[in-house]
Amino acid sequence: MTSSTVLVAHPGSELYGSDRVLLDSVIGLVRSADRVVVTLPEEGPLSDALRENGAEVVVGPAFVLRKRLMRPSGWGELVRTGWNGARAAWSVLGRTRPEVLYVSTITLPLWPLLGRLRRARVVLHVHEGEASAGRLTKSVLYGPALLADRILVNSAFSSAVMTSTYPRLAARAEIVPNAVPGPSAPSAPREATSDGLRILFVGRLSPRKGADLVVDAVRLLDERGIQATLDIVGSTFEGYEPYEESLRIAIEASRLGERITLHGFQSDIWGFLDRADVLVVPSRLDEPFGNTAVEGILAARPVIASDTSGLREATDGIPTAWRVTPDSAAAIADALVDLAARWSEVRGQVDASRRLAADRHSPQRYQARVAELVTSPNGRH
Repeated sequence: MTSSTVLVAHPGSELYGSDRVLLDSVIGLVRSADRVVVTLPEEGPLSDALRENGAEVVVGPAFVLRKRLMRPSGWGELVRTGWNGARAAWSVLGRTRPEVLYVSTITLPLWPLLGRLRRARVVLHVHEGEASAGRLTKSVLYGPALLADRILVNSAFSSAVMTSTYPRLAARAEIVPNAVPGPSAPSAPREATSDGLRILFVGRLSPRKGADLVVDAVRLLDERGIQATLDIVGSTFEGYEPYEESLRIAIEASRLGERITLHGFQSDIWGFLDRADVLVVPSRLDEPFGNTAVEGILAARPVIASDTSGLREATDGIPTAWRVTPDSAAAIADALVDLAARWSEVRGQVDASRRLAADRHSPQRYQARVAELVTSPNGRH
């Protein structure tokens, strides 16, 4: 593109899965467009990383569609934040006058409409796969996609959920597997786990992500006389603080406080993976993809993941990945026992798993593909 400006809208400024994917998208766009402006609702680790990679960052009010806002008790907040977010978005669009508006996630429903009103070409990147939601909820969530000129989707699972709601969106959708950077030189797994498995959980602290299941699995192992430690890396969304407190209560009740540690949010997870023997991804509900699972594989660690939705795609064909029944601490515990019994075999397979994941989720390939799809003209369907 010549003299091009791309405006990017994203709903947060942390460095969880979709935030890291957004950073790779922007890195690719910075190489292809003359100007890339990213609008975020607050400062944070992501805003710092974006500036370091050549993007401008604008911070201001944003309307982010959370599930709590769709309940009657949240309608007041919905109207208030919707109005403030719309005004701020309209202003940013007016100041930047982008040729292309790139909207990251379907949780920013006002942006596609406002982008079209400002005559920008709209590209929507769908990271969500809400298969368990009701028909009305999915109609609301995916409705803004009808206004997009082009839609990028992070997995076949997410695409199937979206197009089951609005079949005509298939004609403008393109599946682009997430970029997942890994450590440049991951350490080899320990030679033996005779002193107990070192287990790691990385992710949001919420019922959906299921950190409590791993806590319960460690308790079950303890009841069998099997030693294990657990590091929990992650923090809550606003409003989920009671869940974190319930985790602390469960840890105290199980008398495992010396072996289970909550570390809060950490922008660099590689040190934790380096010290871990196994990463557990115990999501109770559908996941559009499994970035965290791929990160574990890239770190040369075996992964135990729920046998559901996008996690199946993330672990497909990986010899060092276990899939377990969702919402089952017992299934996680059984997989951990099996892993320990097969440890020597698993150690010999982690490099093959890592190479396979690195090829599938190359950041360089992802960055180039996103830049191509976002900046190339695309007619309305």
